[in-house]
Amino acid sequence: MKLLLTSASTSNPSIHDTLADLLEKPICESKALFVPPAIYPFPDGAGLAFQAVSGKVKSPLCELRWKSLGVLELTALPSLDRDVWVAAVQEADALLVWREDPVYLSYWLKHSGLADLFPSLSPETVYVGVSAGSMAMTSIFGETYIAPPKCSGERLSSEEIVFVGPQGELTMTLVMAEGVGLVGFAIIPHVDFDDEQDSANAEKWACRIPGPTYALDRTYDRF
Repeated sequence: MKLLLTSASTSNPSIHDTLADLLEKPICESKALFVPPAIYPFPDGAGLAFQAVSGKVKSPLCELRWKSLGVLELTALPSLDRDVWVAAVQEADALLVWREDPVYLSYWLKHSGLADLFPSLSPETVYVGVSAGSMAMTSIFGETYIAPPKCSGERLSSEEIVFVGPQGELTMTLVMAEGVGLVGFAIIPHVDFDDEQDSANAEKWACRIPGPTYALDRTYDRF
């Protein structure tokens, strides 16, 4: 399986072209599955998931004119015949894993059984991570919240961290968690996207994560 780990999906032509190169065939000839659960812990999560799958968000992904597009609902997989959903995943050319809460997403990637399937997927399958979808592929990561949502997830630790922005200090909760472990580094997305997530605050964040950490610029989505 190939990994395309981004901050904001195919937000520029370079990342769009990279996706096409990884697929090794046109997007219009490729089958995709959209994986939305990371959005659910937040207000109107169901509505935001619908906006994403219907192509009404700023980060283009589902609307890229795939040959076919389906929704893989991780929270439902434990209740389904495994042969049914495994076949759907194996037939997909791309898995489009959406943003928001990486702790919740990591929990369901593992507890649904999807993460166990990753090593056996075709080397041609492309995993496209967006923000939390990228963070969940790491061995260990830290995520910041103004108020952590009450939802399923396996947290290693949590602590307060103070960020500095134009409005003064902002106290956030930094939650550490284990991801799927397909890459040996952590990811901080959306750096320099807003005043609270600038490079200085990202450096303070990264210092609390054991091991190498890469920051992704939201605008250009580059390491």
